Amino acid sequence: MNEEEYGDNYKEHLLEQYKLYVQLTDNTTVQRGNTNKFYITVLSGLLAIVSLFIKNNFPNTMILIISLLGGLLCYTWYVHIKSYKQLNTGRFKVIHEVEKQLPYCCFYEEWNHLKRGNGENYTRLTQIEQKVPIYLGFPYLIIALYYLFEVFSIW
Repeated sequence: MNEEEYGDNYKEHLLEQYKLYVQLTDNTTVQRGNTNKFYITVLSGLLAIVSLFIKNNFPNTMILIISLLGGLLCYTWYVHIKSYKQLNTGRFKVIHEVEKQLPYCCFYEEWNHLKRGNGENYTRLTQIEQKVPIYLGFPYLIIALYYLFEVFSIW
């Protein structure tokens, strides 16, 4: 709907919608951080449990199952991060569209400055963030492979 169809309060309402949408986007970023904290806490705890199980000679199948669970959680976390990236990409496209109707396009200009970067390459946070579940998944993979061979006596 354009300004003529909407009426006298178009600009005022557009600005209010913009503020709310930016706040929603910021809330999603906070939620994303909390999701990351959750996975780090659970996966670190699970790794500690696996270590205790190994130290106390628990059955190999239990160690294998927990290791596989840790690996699956790492994968789920990775997918979660990818989903947040897609959500934020869509939201910022909307923000950029709304900004075209505002006096200054803050987020659009910020993105342009980051892309130009005075010769430096801007590393997107998602690129860094997506590596964490992969790195944290390595110990689970190694433990799972070792105990997979142990359980099924493949050695």
